[in-house]
Amino acid sequence: MFLTCLSVTGQQLLPPIQNYQLLDYKGGSKNWDVSVNENGELFVANNKGLLHYNGEEWTLNKLPNNTIIRSVESIGDRIYTGSYEEFGYWTKNEFGELGYTSLTNLIQDHTFTSEEFWEIFPAKDGKVMFRSFSAIYAYGNDEIVVVDPPDVVSDFIEFNNSLIVAGGSVGLFEVKDKELVRLPGQDFLMGKTVNDMAVWGDRLLIGTKLHGCFLFDGNTLTPWSAPINEELKQHQLNKIVLLGNGVIGFGTIKNGMYLYDTNTGLYSILNRESGLQNNTVLSTLLFKEQLWLGLDNGLARVQLNNPISYYTDYSGTLGMVYDIAWYNGKLFLGSNTGVFYFDDNELQFVSGSQGHVWDLEVIEGDLLCGHNTGTYKVTENSFDQVSEIAGGYQMIKVPGQTATYVQGTYNGLAKFQKTDNNQWNVSKIEGFDAPVKQLCFETPEIVWVAHPYKGFYRMHFSNGSYKEFDEIQAFLGKGAPSEYNVKLYNIKNNIVLNSEGNWFTYNPIGDRIEDFEEFKDYKGKELLFFDEQFYWFVDDNEQKAIIYTNLKGDSLLVTDLPLRERLAPDSQTVVQVNDSTSYITLTDGFAKINDPGLKNISESQELPVPYFVVLHDQENMHSVVQESIRIPFRHSQTLTIEVASPEYISPRYFYKLQGPKEYTEYSESGFINFQNLPYGEYTLQVSTAGMENSVSDFNSLRFEIAPPWYFSWGSLFLYAALAVLGIYIVRRYNRKKLERKHRELEEHLKQEQQERLAKMEKEELAKQVKLKQNELASTTLNIARKNEMILELKNMLVMNKDKFSNSQRYRSFIKKLNNSIEDTEDWKRFEVNFKELHQDFFERLLKSYPSLTPKDLKLCAYLKMNLSTKEIAPLMGITVRGVEIHRYRLRKKLDMDSSDNLSNFLITF
Repeated sequence: MFLTCLSVTGQQLLPPIQNYQLLDYKGGSKNWDVSVNENGELFVANNKGLLHYNGEEWTLNKLPNNTIIRSVESIGDRIYTGSYEEFGYWTKNEFGELGYTSLTNLIQDHTFTSEEFWEIFPAKDGKVMFRSFSAIYAYGNDEIVVVDPPDVVSDFIEFNNSLIVAGGSVGLFEVKDKELVRLPGQDFLMGKTVNDMAVWGDRLLIGTKLHGCFLFDGNTLTPWSAPINEELKQHQLNKIVLLGNGVIGFGTIKNGMYLYDTNTGLYSILNRESGLQNNTVLSTLLFKEQLWLGLDNGLARVQLNNPISYYTDYSGTLGMVYDIAWYNGKLFLGSNTGVFYFDDNELQFVSGSQGHVWDLEVIEGDLLCGHNTGTYKVTENSFDQVSEIAGGYQMIKVPGQTATYVQGTYNGLAKFQKTDNNQWNVSKIEGFDAPVKQLCFETPEIVWVAHPYKGFYRMHFSNGSYKEFDEIQAFLGKGAPSEYNVKLYNIKNNIVLNSEGNWFTYNPIGDRIEDFEEFKDYKGKELLFFDEQFYWFVDDNEQKAIIYTNLKGDSLLVTDLPLRERLAPDSQTVVQVNDSTSYITLTDGFAKINDPGLKNISESQELPVPYFVVLHDQENMHSVVQESIRIPFRHSQTLTIEVASPEYISPRYFYKLQGPKEYTEYSESGFINFQNLPYGEYTLQVSTAGMENSVSDFNSLRFEIAPPWYFSWGSLFLYAALAVLGIYIVRRYNRKKLERKHRELEEHLKQEQQERLAKMEKEELAKQVKLKQNELASTTLNIARKNEMILELKNMLVMNKDKFSNSQRYRSFIKKLNNSIEDTEDWKRFEVNFKELHQDFFERLLKSYPSLTPKDLKLCAYLKMNLSTKEIAPLMGITVRGVEIHRYRLRKKLDMDSSDNLSNFLITF
């Protein structure tokens, strides 16, 4: 596709080149040979060892003797290398690290003669062939067969089922039974050093150091008549690689890489001027449309058959491109340094156009340039001023008018009208003097303009004259878009605005600004270009990917790295010159997009499935070949899973993490990081994200974060045991507590019962005491009444003593009455009842006062019963006065003061 572009446009448009510098791969400068395995991993024979690149990370592997590696070839799961007097193979361990095994110990009956091994290739019979300048070594079945020719061996190859050897400057030979047999017709090669050979169809294409290429059909050798042969002679051919579709790559020592199309005879050159780091190509390799170049200083990867090709101005003359126009069969570029065009593959400057160019438009058959100093009419040989109004930003046609245009300038708007004599009449439109960077028409009488810093305006022309404005409408207030850097578009008769990544539209019925729902999925993106079907958006963020969509689900994502790196924020522009070709302005050139090729490659490209490299925790790395990886919790705070998809240039990845914590995200690199994941089992699914929104099949990795020690099985068992023990202790404690409570309750109940019984007994005793007291009181009162009656009878008898005739009889009555009063039986009954109530009263009293007489004790008993003197007198058979005298005497015996109450003392005694 890009070769076709060359013939159409003339300029040097090239596929994207990605350079890898010394600081990237941290090896030696010279890269003698390159090889890839079936996954697309790159292996490089470097001055300092074997370089390995998995698409994400470079690794340098050194030989035990630290010698230069001159050749490398990936065959199966082995990577064979050749160096100084040494060759062998490397294999990966479970962590993806390469380990070396030497094969030179298998060589029998042969001695090295300061040999370096410059080439390796797998023969059809399964053997691996190693070539030095002195000999050929065939390795197979754990043995090595040596072919030792008499001449220098500069190259070898399999052709027509034979091993063909280039014998330095003496022609070609065929190896037969360890002997070299000269092939016929080698006169043209005599004295010419063969550098490289390739099987091209049914012939052998032979490249020499200074004499170009020759063709050999097995019998006849003829010089190659292609025009490029002269270039190869001049720039010292070194490597040949077949690129498919009739294209051959020639690596030279002096001028980089030639890409030659044998169908058209055209070629393009990849060299220092077009982006390579170095013009000396030491090695080449084609892998799935990717051309790897090992250079004298660095490495490069070229994406062939890319729908996007690039022009880059490495001299700095062009500067940053702001607009592109196709005019009179030539491509014109407007940059910050002036106007340029291409002529015969050369970038030419339009004389007089120096200065900043904002706009290039083909209008009414003229190419007009909006310039910092005005507006100019441009041809290859002229730069004629049309307008002196400074700063031509954007020019659009007035709807419904003939050859009438309005341009935004540094100082408002200008009207352009082309006359019948092909002249342009230019006049300033009055009424608005601010800078206008963008504008679009709503109707022929209403134009929207955008100020770079002060917002946007809806302006009405007066009387349709396009000379001045009679109304300028601004939209301010709550909900209005930001005034800074507003962009305006008329999309299918809708006024659409972009402000700080948000999309709005004008509602003419409500005369207000509203959210534009159709673009809600493209927030934060800038609209580069649109037509009736498709829209080109670009991210404002660091990714800068271009989205090509019809808003109906049919979309693709263009993530070409050179394009993303070279887009100019807020200044990038897409220019469509026809239905199949578009251009994008870049900071140092432009990109050409083949629209059908872009769609075809997005439809046909099969996305590679990424593979897992290794998993790192905080302390160790884990092999991903295990069925499941177990990571200690103490090392799991930061996890890094390395993935790679080396078939892609700068691939993006889509991953899903399933487990106790889940993520679904895109990653711009092959290092997927997780932090502070909770413990548990996880499944990580990773796929490669392509140009469109589709992804490849998923590759899955299972890993488990072990529980922390306090959640381990041993700890859980201990916790369970402690829980059971705790339950047992609690139950035992509760049982003991319950038993204690039962005992306390029983004791309490027993005590309460005893107290109740005691109370009942006390009450019963109190009743008995009361009864006894009542009985004693009753008995005492009865004795008192009886004695009182007896005393009354005695007094009556005494008073009637004279009436008794017999004095003896009188005395007998008196005696009986006295005996009745002094009856001991009454006292004994009283004493018994009294002692029942006051058991030890008399004993305590006598113990305290031993001088008391029985009569005193009797008086004390009556006083304790709280009897009055009048009541005591009959009981004792004495008068009241006698009782008082007795009380007085008792007080003395008791040693009591006259102020003390005798009855109270005895009651409380």
